[in-house]
Amino acid sequence: QHGLLHQVERRGSVKILILGAGQVGSTVAESLVSESNDITVIDSDGEKLRQLQDRLDLRTLTGNAAHPSVLEQAGIADTDMLLAVTQSDEVNLVACKLAASLYNTPTRIARIRATDYLNRETVFSTDNFCVDFSICPEQILTDYITKLIEFPEALQVLEFADGKISLVAVRAFEGGPLVGKPLSFLRTHMPQVETRVAAIFRQDRAIIPEGSTVVQDGDEIFFIAATANIRRVLKEMRRMDKPSKRIMIVGGGNIGRRLAKTLERDYQVKIIDFNKKSCAKLASELTNTLVLCGDGTDEKLMQQEHIGEVDMFCALTNDDENNIMSALLAKQGGARKVLALINRSAYVDLVQGGKIDIALSPAHVTIGSLLAYVRQGDVAAVHSLRRGAAEALEVIAHGDRNSSRVVGRRIDQIDLPKGATIGAIVRGGEVAIAHHDTVIEAEDHVIVFVTEKRMVNKVEKLFQVGLGFF
Repeated sequence: QHGLLHQVERRGSVKILILGAGQVGSTVAESLVSESNDITVIDSDGEKLRQLQDRLDLRTLTGNAAHPSVLEQAGIADTDMLLAVTQSDEVNLVACKLAASLYNTPTRIARIRATDYLNRETVFSTDNFCVDFSICPEQILTDYITKLIEFPEALQVLEFADGKISLVAVRAFEGGPLVGKPLSFLRTHMPQVETRVAAIFRQDRAIIPEGSTVVQDGDEIFFIAATANIRRVLKEMRRMDKPSKRIMIVGGGNIGRRLAKTLERDYQVKIIDFNKKSCAKLASELTNTLVLCGDGTDEKLMQQEHIGEVDMFCALTNDDENNIMSALLAKQGGARKVLALINRSAYVDLVQGGKIDIALSPAHVTIGSLLAYVRQGDVAAVHSLRRGAAEALEVIAHGDRNSSRVVGRRIDQIDLPKGATIGAIVRGGEVAIAHHDTVIEAEDHVIVFVTEKRMVNKVEKLFQVGLGFF
């Protein structure tokens, strides 16, 4: 798979065809357009495409994404990668099949919603729909929110290297163990646990962490550690919140339903939905969740359901304004931590860090698994941080001292772009937190933290192997 990308890479820009100009499609286009890729987007809604074209430098085509004539017009014959992310699983599957059997498109990615397809891997095989990689945004979001409930102190919890390493964001607060102390204090404070602060954001500005950097109240701190040590590090970084027990969800759509199903075994879950039919469906599917039919912005209902005792409140409807309002109401009513799902990225930045603890942009959470597939060089994982402003990459180092600019070198000898830091390395399944004298070896999985997205390209180029290697 990545071999394909290497070939594409050497030939120049990658030609990508995106089907669907919805939330996922347009966010992916936005992320990739700045990286000298050649992008075309197909959607049946001409207005959506016009808005996209006003903002971004790409080609668009109005039409049905599953029709061969439309795909041909969009130039599928010499496309390197097809991203089928329309709202319809069936359109996405058919497009991948056509791309493989009629046009030999090298890489085909499909967005799939229905668990019925996802649970049958053979659906995607080369004998059937020829999907190289499937993503299910709803499942990715559910896993992401579940992690936040598991670690109530965290603003973001992201996993790398098959879950061996985690990157966690916490907010430092007045009176917390870290505030007013330099980062070097961490090492003396917990000598037995390996961790590293990868970045600090202070009032939306990135600060490159040195040992002498003093932590201030309100700082957003990103630290990296072996997943097994996350609890201990969190404990040192801030007072442990008591574990979450009571969860309230507003919105019984795809995400709300999945989340309730995932949580109901271990937590007390209540779910509120406005639609009577949806409530009946939820009640039949969920075994241990209390289903309430009502309005998530209704203050009386909130009080009746003891909002003040809720540990985590999740507003997950399809309506941004409703999610913001119900999360604000819940916070005001005494819920300990509130999360709102917000599709419009402009709203996310407005809301995050105020009264709403976590504003989640579904597209930014989802996009990581897609970007890892599209990136140049051999990238195993990408996570979008701080709502897309920064990124963390898991890059695999290849080659030797002669063909690579990183292999065989100590970290302080590597010419990393300003604002990029190496946080950890996974070698043969073992996690090592990176220090200045750590030497990178071939096939290491290197976790790189990039405070500005435009540096991602430089980091990838740094890890690319000279042609002598091929």
